[in-house]
Amino acid sequence: MKQVNEPHLEHSPQPSTRVQSESGLRDRNKKICMNCLALPAMFLLLAVTLLLAPMRLRAQASDIPSAAPASTAPGQSDTQRGRILIDQMVAALGGEAWLNRATIQLDGRTSSFFHGVPNPYITEYHEQRRLHAPGQPEADRVGFLAERGMIEPGKKIDVVQLWIADNGYEITFKGQTTLPKEQVEDYYRRRAHSIEEVVHNWLKAPGVMVVSEGTVMVVRRLADRVTVLTATNDAVTLDLDATTHLPLRRTFRWRNPQFNDYDEESETYDDYHTIQGLPTPLTITRYHNGEMSGQRFLTRVVYNLPLNPSLFDPAVLLKKK
Repeated sequence: MKQVNEPHLEHSPQPSTRVQSESGLRDRNKKICMNCLALPAMFLLLAVTLLLAPMRLRAQASDIPSAAPASTAPGQSDTQRGRILIDQMVAALGGEAWLNRATIQLDGRTSSFFHGVPNPYITEYHEQRRLHAPGQPEADRVGFLAERGMIEPGKKIDVVQLWIADNGYEITFKGQTTLPKEQVEDYYRRRAHSIEEVVHNWLKAPGVMVVSEGTVMVVRRLADRVTVLTATNDAVTLDLDATTHLPLRRTFRWRNPQFNDYDEESETYDDYHTIQGLPTPLTITRYHNGEMSGQRFLTRVVYNLPLNPSLFDPAVLLKKK
């Protein structure tokens, strides 16, 4: 019997191939139509997203502390808010204990800067401050430490600066001399604009204004800004940590008689430690017209130790060592 070979499927025409091709074409056309319908919906979704994005961004920005407005009670004026900020600062510093300090003794290191360039010499010092009290004028004594020498180790104080009764003196074992006028004026100008002076005297003066000025950033920290303005237009601006209410910066301006313009002095406070119950900044940096002019690092602070009145007598010379 003659054998009939079956044709190979891959070479023989199949009736189903054309049907499958037509079915695939219909599927592709259906997908294209669905995509055409989806495009307008995508554009609509994109448009809605763009419209809502600014609202969403504004909502997120208001959640950032640095962008949020200062919290002020309804009906509270800037003056009322300013007084509240000052009260919070005094409470944070220690309240009555801070207000009633009698003496401060400090040990530390200091260095000066010129146009932002540091002086290569670092000076160690021992400071004794007597704060103002009834019948007791404020006074400040700063002794500068120097090496005794190679034979006798240790350090000694050969030079003392004494500030009392609006005068400044340099005292050694040889005698006493008056400090330069510019140096004396600078010292008492800074004291007259100190935080202690503002709290103890400025706030009690007639015609004084205390104004809250919103929030600012101080060394990457959010701060509440408050300005105390006297009746003579003298002003001190305090930037207080928005969380702790401790001072971060104090700024004031004064007219330079030589150039007949204003110079700006500021002081920043950092590295707070609680000493005898009083938060105390151990790093204090001074700026003159925005440039760093001096820096102090405190290593020891003691409050309210009795100080001999003779320490603040300019007629008492140092003993030769």
